[in-house]
Amino acid sequence: MRLPKALEELINSFEQLPGIGPKTAARLSFYLLHTPQGYLDSFGQAVINLKKNTVECSFCHNVAQSDPCLICQDKQRNQKIICVVEQPMDLLSIERTNQFRGVYHVLHGAINPLQSIGPEEINIDSLIRRIEVDYGIEEIILATNSGMEGEATAMYLKRELVKINQERKSKFRISRMGQGLPVGADLEYADEATLRQALEGRRSY
Repeated sequence: MRLPKALEELINSFEQLPGIGPKTAARLSFYLLHTPQGYLDSFGQAVINLKKNTVECSFCHNVAQSDPCLICQDKQRNQKIICVVEQPMDLLSIERTNQFRGVYHVLHGAINPLQSIGPEEINIDSLIRRIEVDYGIEEIILATNSGMEGEATAMYLKRELVKINQERKSKFRISRMGQGLPVGADLEYADEATLRQALEGRRSY
């Protein structure tokens, strides 16, 4: 049986999303088919507004409504401590703990040679520039994920940060998220208690 073209197109669109297979795409499409038109109009408008009404913060690269983002604008945050994360979702996970009061730098990825993603493809250069011009920085927390790509990214960053430290009289601490995060786990899926423990137990790196 051939499905209506509109339904096929929606299923194909869902299949392009990460983690969505053909069966899930079809299930979501049929679910939307039976929802009120008003909901569909609101859903469609939200998708349309997604790119129109968001920007990337020029300081930390977080997804925001304004540039700079609210975290970078917040004078109550400790601008001397920068937490480096892979994705905006990791930032949100850490924020939910209410444990961290510094600022962030979002890489939007991790080094992955198998997918031809090197340091140039993620926001490492802007992090280095940010640190080089700010002599007040006291600590850089490397909060990349604990899988192979996250560890490779942390090791690369550590090497670059050590080079900067060697040229300074006033050195900053380089730390890594501590115990509590299992090997291979992503920050996005960690519970708040685990993330609090990992932040509190961060170690010099």
